[in-house]
Amino acid sequence: MDIREAIANKSHQPLTHQLLTDLLKNYKRPNDKILSLKAHGLIEPIKKGLYIAGRSIRSERPENALLANHILGPSYLSMESALSHYGLIPEKVFAVTSMTTKSSRKFETSIGLYTYTNLPLPYYAFGLKMVSFSTDQMAMVASPEKALCDKIATTAGINLRSLTAARDYVLGNLRMEESDLTKFDTIAMNSWLEDAPKRDSIEILIKMIEKI
Repeated sequence: MDIREAIANKSHQPLTHQLLTDLLKNYKRPNDKILSLKAHGLIEPIKKGLYIAGRSIRSERPENALLANHILGPSYLSMESALSHYGLIPEKVFAVTSMTTKSSRKFETSIGLYTYTNLPLPYYAFGLKMVSFSTDQMAMVASPEKALCDKIATTAGINLRSLTAARDYVLGNLRMEESDLTKFDTIAMNSWLEDAPKRDSIEILIKMIEKI
């Protein structure tokens, strides 16, 4: 199998430096070969040490959620990106939004903008699950409940002081549907309150959902 075919077979996943050096183990200078592959467009850099298959040989691109998990870790897909994945908001999402325990960061890549917002532990770890996007592509994603809580907890200027304010923001601003909110697990959401940023706002959010 030549290197072009080997890369094509891995095109559904992020190509880490370690993976590429494994594919190039028969080369005396694998790092030089990686530079050559990049120069010839056979691999496309996303950030230092992380690539995807180049456009000339790409048969499948890794899902944005999977790439987001790899670009900065630990992290999980959340807020608009997760809500969009679940079909809970109608708008097209232009940035891939994630949460992290590290400092908030943005990565401008050749395939789009990836943003990461800091959350403290233990709140960070609540409401997460591995989601299968396609064959061999799984990523860490917030549950619908956590994605909405994250959006409220980390968006500057959003302070919910009443049930009406919560309804206006969730149904008006985010354009979510009442029928979807009735499926939310408010028991789980309540269990996060003690450690949640903007606890009062999230508590109001929960009460609003419970009254639907």
